[in-house]
Amino acid sequence: MLAKRERPTTLLGHLRQCLPTAAATGAAIGVLSMGLASAPVHAAGDVTWEDIVNDAETTNDVVTMGMGLNAQRYSPLDNINTGNVANLEPKWAFSFGDEKQRGQETQAFVHDGVIYVTGSYSRVWALDEETGKRIWEYKPDLPSGIRPCCDVVTRGIAIYDGMVYMGRLDAHMVGLDAKTGEVVWDKEFGDYKAGATFTAAPNIIKDQETGKVMLIHGVSGDEYGVVGRLYARDPKTGKEIWMRPMVEGHMGRLHGEESTPTGDPDAPSWPDGDYKDTGKAESWSHGGGAPWQTATFDVETNTIVVGAGNPAPWNTWKRTGESGDPTDYASLFTSGQAYVDATTGELIGFYSHTPNDAWDYSGNNEMIMFPFETEDGKIVRATGHADRNGYFYVTDLDALTDRDNDKIWRQEALLAAYPFVPGITWTDGYDLETGMPNWVEGQRPPKLEEGQDRGESIEVVPPFMGGKNWNPMAYSQDTGLFYIPSNDWKMDYWTEEISYAAGAFYLGQGFNIKKQFEDHVGVLRALDPQTGDIVWEHKEEMPLYSGVVTTAGGLVFAGTSDGYFKAFDAETGEELWKFQTGSGIVSQPVTWATDGKQYIGVASGYGGAIPLWGGELAEMTSKISLGGSFWVFELN
Repeated sequence: MLAKRERPTTLLGHLRQCLPTAAATGAAIGVLSMGLASAPVHAAGDVTWEDIVNDAETTNDVVTMGMGLNAQRYSPLDNINTGNVANLEPKWAFSFGDEKQRGQETQAFVHDGVIYVTGSYSRVWALDEETGKRIWEYKPDLPSGIRPCCDVVTRGIAIYDGMVYMGRLDAHMVGLDAKTGEVVWDKEFGDYKAGATFTAAPNIIKDQETGKVMLIHGVSGDEYGVVGRLYARDPKTGKEIWMRPMVEGHMGRLHGEESTPTGDPDAPSWPDGDYKDTGKAESWSHGGGAPWQTATFDVETNTIVVGAGNPAPWNTWKRTGESGDPTDYASLFTSGQAYVDATTGELIGFYSHTPNDAWDYSGNNEMIMFPFETEDGKIVRATGHADRNGYFYVTDLDALTDRDNDKIWRQEALLAAYPFVPGITWTDGYDLETGMPNWVEGQRPPKLEEGQDRGESIEVVPPFMGGKNWNPMAYSQDTGLFYIPSNDWKMDYWTEEISYAAGAFYLGQGFNIKKQFEDHVGVLRALDPQTGDIVWEHKEEMPLYSGVVTTAGGLVFAGTSDGYFKAFDAETGEELWKFQTGSGIVSQPVTWATDGKQYIGVASGYGGAIPLWGGELAEMTSKISLGGSFWVFELN
């Protein structure tokens, strides 16, 4: 395990010089802090690139996933603060209605008096911000054969220039009129019958080379053997500009023509790469690596930053070649963070969190850009990532976006790696010189012996559901801490036989997820990225599957599986306020201000992966009421 460094005394001083500062905690109710930027007001839905690029600093709207291109989920608002949050109460609630009340994992967008929120089964609503009254709704007629692995969820939209964009569960990307909800264009990008789908939010970027604004999205479906692909589209027409596959050796496209293969065209990191032209390369042909979360965008280097999913199948022995050694092949470019050139769609840099992933640890959790102080006192641009495998990574953003480096797989870009959950079994730490994990012998599920249909079971921490899953953490510019919604659990794990069949799960592993400790599963943790120290933690009996937001008011907001929306002191972790919403919260809260008053918004409605994949933990949550509603809170 990496030794922890002492926290540099200069970092917070640097942060206060280069980042927005918090106003006094005791700010008067209903009055914004002086000097906070306000976005220009436009016609409904008429979001500009300037609105998007400034979203992290403006306070009267939310027009990006993560509340800014840096994805920090930090707001400079301090109207609501540690001194008055106990007076928070509902302003209004909107019901999503009908029988389709499954997991509600949305993040709301707010612009010019309108709140845009998504719901299960690829639905979208535009709501009046003041009253919660429905302005329009989009309810597609989805086919019966959709195959989302982890519930019929959708996590949000993108919005730009009078349009709203959404990915559907049947592998369609649609552009809607922001004023009416009518479909402007509809593009199919995969075969839903074979498991292709999309559950995340797309996002808008601007190519700094050409000045062209583009819509960026991926695809979901690793568990069905879908090859992960990242797409760039014209936001006005939906026409594809480029496409980049994430499995090594697959061919990309640029302006409708074949461009370049990803990595080495012979795919040496896949054992059956030599057979890819013969039809015998099963794992390579269905290799996973899906970028199924929302990308972030580094304007300075014109680079898209996105996570790549797990390799397919989960059964690592199908990807190990003749030697049978599971560490021989890295299964590039999966279970890691990818850096893609915005102009061409070329993969320019990649860091593998879990090379040749055997546990479905994926790599899709959000990438947050933040300043990091190195051991020699230098402030560098860094990416923070809390992975399903239980480790928190700090990587060098400039090293991974370097166009002059011909090598794509850049493990040397690792600056720090810290465990943020206890009892991790698959590795005992990382080598900072090589950027590689120290594998623990016996922690890859054993290969099937001849005549077996189920291999020997081993106990693994964390399970494939992760020390942290998709639900986003937040970074505070005031405390310098990351607030990580995490879970302490474990699984029994064994190998099974598998062969690819379109539309069927492509796993080759069996599992049962169990409690790791008797008193809790979920833990909200505050982590210092300079040292790896857990500064504070708050435990929950049930799994924690909500996203997090933090503010200059010294607060952290998160929801719980048993229905509470809670506020915590960002410095100490003390629970300061809670409200029961009637169903479990697995969504992503946001905050904004209108006419000098701050609001908090969050969706309620239990579901997602835990009830479907949670093993013994699924039974634990079986009595939670389903629901679908969006709540807005204000100070009394």
